[in-house]
Amino acid sequence: MFGYNGRFLRVNLSEGKITIDQPPTDYYQRYLGGRGFIVTTLLKEVPKGIDPLGPQNKLIFALGPLTGMPFPGAGRNSVGAKSPLTGGYGESEAGGFWGAELKKAGFDAIIIEGEAATPVYLWIQDGQAELRDAGHLWGMEVAQTHFEIQKELADRQVRTVIIGEGGERLVRYAAIAHDISHYAGRTGMGAVMGSKKLKAIAVRGRNVPTMADSAIIHDLAQWMAKNYKEETKSWKYGTGDNIAANVLTGNTPILNFQNGFIEGVEKLSAKVICDDFGVGMHSCYACPVKCKKKVRIDEPWVVDPIYGGPEYETMAAFGPNCGVSDLKAICKAHDLCNRYGIDTISAGVTISFAMECFGRGILTTQDTGGYDLSFGNAQAMLQLLEQIAHRQGLGNLLAEGSKRAAGKIGQGSEDFAIQVKGLELPMHDPRLKQGMGLHYSTHATGADHCSGAQDTQYIKGTLEGWSGIDVCEPIPSTELSPRKTRMEYHNSLWKHLNNHLVFCNFVHYSQKQIRDAVEAVTGWPMSYWRLMKTAERGVTLAKIFNLREGFSEADDRLPKRMSMPQGNGNLQDIAVDPLKLAEMQKLYYQMFGWDERGIPTRARLVELDIEWAASV
Repeated sequence: MFGYNGRFLRVNLSEGKITIDQPPTDYYQRYLGGRGFIVTTLLKEVPKGIDPLGPQNKLIFALGPLTGMPFPGAGRNSVGAKSPLTGGYGESEAGGFWGAELKKAGFDAIIIEGEAATPVYLWIQDGQAELRDAGHLWGMEVAQTHFEIQKELADRQVRTVIIGEGGERLVRYAAIAHDISHYAGRTGMGAVMGSKKLKAIAVRGRNVPTMADSAIIHDLAQWMAKNYKEETKSWKYGTGDNIAANVLTGNTPILNFQNGFIEGVEKLSAKVICDDFGVGMHSCYACPVKCKKKVRIDEPWVVDPIYGGPEYETMAAFGPNCGVSDLKAICKAHDLCNRYGIDTISAGVTISFAMECFGRGILTTQDTGGYDLSFGNAQAMLQLLEQIAHRQGLGNLLAEGSKRAAGKIGQGSEDFAIQVKGLELPMHDPRLKQGMGLHYSTHATGADHCSGAQDTQYIKGTLEGWSGIDVCEPIPSTELSPRKTRMEYHNSLWKHLNNHLVFCNFVHYSQKQIRDAVEAVTGWPMSYWRLMKTAERGVTLAKIFNLREGFSEADDRLPKRMSMPQGNGNLQDIAVDPLKLAEMQKLYYQMFGWDERGIPTRARLVELDIEWAASV
């Protein structure tokens, strides 16, 4: 095979045993990588109904055919397991350099199983692997752990994935740090890693797999080097330079998704952060697009540039959604999440949930330990974030996520937990982006924005390269209709494809260039049809995993709040119609070849060549 190593590393922590699997070529051809490797492993090897934080769960780090290839966008990897936050299919992606280093070290995936008796870390170097004691690293923050491992291995080129105290203490939305400042944030993969007492995986590799046609990849890299400033000009300051505009449209959530406008939002800008606190930008493997901020603040809180800087999701979650306009406080919230290894989206939305409960008198100062948890209290937000990371006081409850916390608090607080299947909503309001809302409600992981299409792209009816797979027409972002459902189906499949390749959303190659890249790396004839069928195969298998774990069409719903207009701002007269959403969900199911209950039909399983999944 070209572009792959043909080897999976399997690590049994309970037995301290390391082995190598060699999947057949047709397995690679059928699933390509990333999600394909993860979901097939979980369905075939993880028993139904197991505790996500127990030893029977498996944590899979998976690469794609493009990972580690010498061109921009190829530095990513996927991480998956049964999610401790949702109880269903869990998956997250991260950039940086670690994925490329693993490819160069001789493996396409790592399957972690069992549970170590005491903390360990895994050391992989040029096709060899060993487990090492990590007792001295347990309790360390992310950056300190990274540098201690590099010192111990006497190699500053070692790349790492690491959990902080959030993962060690089993915060259900704990994240996994990749090279300190790149994160696999969503669905609680850091908690799974912590439950296995696996502190880190250190990797060093020196051999890139051979490509079928390296000249094409070289040409693509050269094309991006010449054109990236124009193609990626919106990422000059990373994401988040359009928050004020997003607030005006109603996209950015305000006060736990209640409102559409808040005073002081003009202060919230990635450009302002970079101008006032920035100390540079950094990038990922083989990429000239420096879209990652580095922020330094000395007072009133210390923010270390080693942890990067906040992107849009973080800025909005800890900013307008918590009623906070202090940029220094938002940067500090980002710093704390990265130090402790916690998902900024779930943390911010869970805190905003608690703030609303406090404002309604459901939570009081007796619950908070004396401090005022009103919207806009930046100091209280940071204090509560520390408590979540260390599972102290009210933070111990909120470390369970907003859905579980609401279940314990009661008193109607369930309506204020803004989540789907237990995964808190990202910072894109489905009342504005109703196709995204359809995606949130039906996706196996819950509310995920990266694999859903952004409805605002449809307004002008222009999607670059779209003619390769469909015809795009102008559609209002607030429309929810059969034609919007068709567009969401096709566009989200193309988005899902990145979770198989594994590739970056922000590097703007055309669809043709992506198709050419996959063919050039693997040597396998490629078409849009074949690539989209691979994505559909992954979506369907993730759906089957959830069905096996007891999910049903009743779990495919948006929070009740989305059926009510925003309290102020641009969307005061617009909401998601629950009946229309239910109608479009059934249509969406049928497009995937599922029945009206969202269960894949035998015909579609046969068509996708995954009939084996009917009996898992």
